[in-house]
Amino acid sequence: MQSIYQALAELEKNHETAALCTVTGSEGSTPRHVGSKMLVYPDGHFIGTVGGGDLEHRVLDEAWMAISDGQPRMLHYNMADPSRGDPGVCGGQVEVFVEPILPAPQLVVIGAGHVGKAVVHLAKWLGYRVVLSDDRADFCKPEATPGADVYLPVPMNELPKHIQIDKRTVLILTTRGSAIDAAGLSPLLDSASSYIGVIGSKRRWATTVKALKEKGIPDEKIAKVHSPMGLELEAETPEEIAVSIMAEVMMIKDKGTGKPMKG
Repeated sequence: MQSIYQALAELEKNHETAALCTVTGSEGSTPRHVGSKMLVYPDGHFIGTVGGGDLEHRVLDEAWMAISDGQPRMLHYNMADPSRGDPGVCGGQVEVFVEPILPAPQLVVIGAGHVGKAVVHLAKWLGYRVVLSDDRADFCKPEATPGADVYLPVPMNELPKHIQIDKRTVLILTTRGSAIDAAGLSPLLDSASSYIGVIGSKRRWATTVKALKEKGIPDEKIAKVHSPMGLELEAETPEEIAVSIMAEVMMIKDKGTGKPMKG
């Protein structure tokens, strides 16, 4: 059987999620000793054990919640009196630490122009798993834009078929025109992504909004989009614009204010 440590390595390799549950404290008679581990997957299966029975069922429930909310938790259980709500009758006490194992957040750059290349470089440096997509295959390859983890030379509206877009995914559209955005945005607006940003001027975005509304896209979906995206830094070069974009992404993710640190 695959060991927990092998499974953890596979999780990192495949950019997958789980929760690691470890017995960190044990007093008196308990089912498992300190250091016992169980790795829990989102689909319900698990490797290892922290004791079996009702105790394990409760830890499994907490593990799935940890995967969902991304927060670790320390669990304390008495093992004495089930009529009092305890998960066993061994007589001891057990402590279990549940740690969500989350992959690096994913940032998808759509459009491999000058700004897109700069965003790929900066996002990778900031610790994101970077996906680059462009419907022009010659632009969407390591030789043209180095640094991405995944290259998807497909139309924008086909992206959800190729990658999982969840609440830890950021979508950055640095495309070459409003027509590209209007044609491909619709399925992205239905995704669970935490941020959707579109490059360009207010006028360009107004043109895109008009086209989306003509397709029947409701206002509440269009309102998910940040455009023009980025913080106002008077940025001009692709690299400066990339800093502006990633500053807004970080500000929203971490609930910052964007105000100067002084005063």
